[in-house]
Amino acid sequence: MSTDSTIHDSIDTAATTVGSLWPIHSFVTANPLAGFEDQLFSEAVAQAAELFGGRGYPSAETFRSALERGHIDLEVLDAELSEAGYESDPETLLDRLAEVTDATDSDSSTTPNRVDQVLTKWLSAFLDEGSAHWSMPNREAGFYTAFRGVAAHDDEIPEAAVDALAETPTETIESVLASYPEHQWEAIFEEQLAALPGWTGLVKQRADDEGAWQSAYPISLQGYLAARLALADAVGADIAPSDDGIDPDPTAELAGAFLRAWEATYRGDLVETVATESQSLTDSDSAGRPDAQLVFCIDTRSEIIRRHLEAVGDYETHGYAGFFGIPMEYQGYDTDVSVDACPPILDPQHHVTDVPTDSETQRSHDRLSGLRETADEIVETLEANAATAYGFVETAGSGYGLALAARTLVPGRVQDLFDAAEDSVPDDHEFCDPLVHHQHTYTGDLPVGLTTEEKVEYAATAFDLMGWETFSRLVVFTGHASETTNNPYDSSLDCGACAGNPGGPNARVLAEICNDEEVRAALRDRGFEIPDDTVFLAGEHNTTTAEVDLYDSDVPESHADDLSQLRADLATTRENAAAERAESMGVDGSSGVSETERRAADWAETRPEWGLAGNAGFVIGPRELTSGVDLDGRAFLHSYDWSTDPDGEALEAILTGPMVVTQWINTQYYFSTVDNAVYGSGSKVTHNPVGNVGVYQGNGGDLMTGLPLQSLMAADDEPYHQPLRLSTVIHAPVDRVTDILADHGELAALLDNDWLSLTVVDPTQDHRAFQYERDLEWTPLSERAVADAMEPTASAVADD
Repeated sequence: MSTDSTIHDSIDTAATTVGSLWPIHSFVTANPLAGFEDQLFSEAVAQAAELFGGRGYPSAETFRSALERGHIDLEVLDAELSEAGYESDPETLLDRLAEVTDATDSDSSTTPNRVDQVLTKWLSAFLDEGSAHWSMPNREAGFYTAFRGVAAHDDEIPEAAVDALAETPTETIESVLASYPEHQWEAIFEEQLAALPGWTGLVKQRADDEGAWQSAYPISLQGYLAARLALADAVGADIAPSDDGIDPDPTAELAGAFLRAWEATYRGDLVETVATESQSLTDSDSAGRPDAQLVFCIDTRSEIIRRHLEAVGDYETHGYAGFFGIPMEYQGYDTDVSVDACPPILDPQHHVTDVPTDSETQRSHDRLSGLRETADEIVETLEANAATAYGFVETAGSGYGLALAARTLVPGRVQDLFDAAEDSVPDDHEFCDPLVHHQHTYTGDLPVGLTTEEKVEYAATAFDLMGWETFSRLVVFTGHASETTNNPYDSSLDCGACAGNPGGPNARVLAEICNDEEVRAALRDRGFEIPDDTVFLAGEHNTTTAEVDLYDSDVPESHADDLSQLRADLATTRENAAAERAESMGVDGSSGVSETERRAADWAETRPEWGLAGNAGFVIGPRELTSGVDLDGRAFLHSYDWSTDPDGEALEAILTGPMVVTQWINTQYYFSTVDNAVYGSGSKVTHNPVGNVGVYQGNGGDLMTGLPLQSLMAADDEPYHQPLRLSTVIHAPVDRVTDILADHGELAALLDNDWLSLTVVDPTQDHRAFQYERDLEWTPLSERAVADAMEPTASAVADD
């Protein structure tokens, strides 16, 4: 094997330990330890602690708080502690855990070194995505070449490093590593990449994605490592791989026992709910068609609004991944770039763009939005131009001061003015339709639109996965998006299934598909009896304010009364859901709507909403299993009917897609909570956005990789998010689930290695519950175990 191949392969292997990081404008939740998922959870967090310095388990105070709040059943805890060999009482053990953790934390150091200081400066300049007015020279030649060109002009870069930068990255790496045996190279690369995991993760994602920014300004891990190694060698840094091994964490075994008890307590309640309701399900037909059917994303925030909507009228709600099964790249009207509108585990298969269908409304939109954009450009130019900035501030300062005061003191009223201005500009969906029909053209590598066969397949897949057999007069596909002001992390509150983008466009595409007469005829041939009076429409759920905006311009007059009633009930639903959400943020629920609107408008608000904080469970089954049950916005809910899926294909799609994505979300919230400094992003108050790609803490350093404190903590020492691994509960025959896991070793590995748990409630075996252990083996849970969640699993015990 050539040296070039050895270097390339070693870098690829070393890079698996660093998780990918998406730009903050398209924030994607992912397991920060994804590269360790082939190991037991306990081993993975130990290795990650050695590499990144992060804690892998909740603190003693977090466990103590959970005990005081009744979140950990004492009988479960006693069983777990006894199994792990601990005989002392929980309080004594928590004191011991706190002492060891405090001593370990006090020894940690994150002092930046000279190499990191230089590289973070040039990485931020090179990877900027549109925020810098003065671009780094020669970016189009790629990072290594551009860095090589500026290195001689940077006084912080030693002359020896400039001389060491050869014509190609491979030559530089070979030169620096010449005195090290090849078997050490991978370890060297791993430690160097882990030194700045945030920047490394962004480089890794951008290189893998091969999007527009990468095409224009390419960067590779090899080029980054070449620059890093040349710098390190020049300043005399020790790049030899450490051979100390992994120091055992003295708290891991004890913390693991507390964590398993906490998880078992939550899981037991969820399994009991599903098992109890499973026995009540019947095969009898519904008494009649519901007033409307609404499909929401499986997002935990949907559980709240679905519950309140079902309480105010005869509505049937369903859960489906929020990209609605359409793996597409979307370009909105009058936008310069396209965005991926599907989960990161999928590649877009279609390019969909908005095309105007109402010329009069289009002209109104163009005129008003054009005026606003021109004004924004003028202000931006004046602010950025060195020759005009001072005069601009002198002239406009008083007006800006009044505006700042108003936005700070009366954000609600300022937002009312902004809303009025926005309302005067028609939204895209009011005069555009998504170009769904196949155009026999391509944008990049993607076909524009969808063929009839593809449309039929996407619609049929949606109905198969949700187990649909009847259709109401109104069927609403409801995407979701957040509303927030002055928040670098706003995309983290949008739809994760749409790669951190709003889900409304995907909902519009599926509604357009299902209203296509040719598609409906094909669906009827496949057994879906869609009545002639069924109308599909799209909507978007604002998760901050609990408002649902219906895109109803194509709904016929014959359905006006249905639509009017739905709007009225959605308004009531909003009041009730907003009240619940306000109370979760410590505010009187009677002011729910006004409070959520204030939070959306207040530019000083660090917590516009809780996002997916609290997520802990994933239920795959009919809505009847959880309807009428308050799951506190903590469970992902995917509709599924095992009786309409004899081959298990629909369940297989759910387990290999949505379950994987929910596990990503869950682990990011988990690690961001247990060690926010390493795996999260610290306080929003001290965030420093950089290059439209991420945030620093303070004035420089590594990109922060996870969620901010305000998305997780109710107070400095009080987590709102309960850091638990995901508990998945499936309503299906256990043999069917076993067959799917046998065909997908990567799923079985996640379970075998304790990254999440899985329980199956089998309706064909007297609704008994089976807990997955390891190697495709299950343990039937006794009635007591289901009811009280007291049975630890073999895989959990194997953690320690």
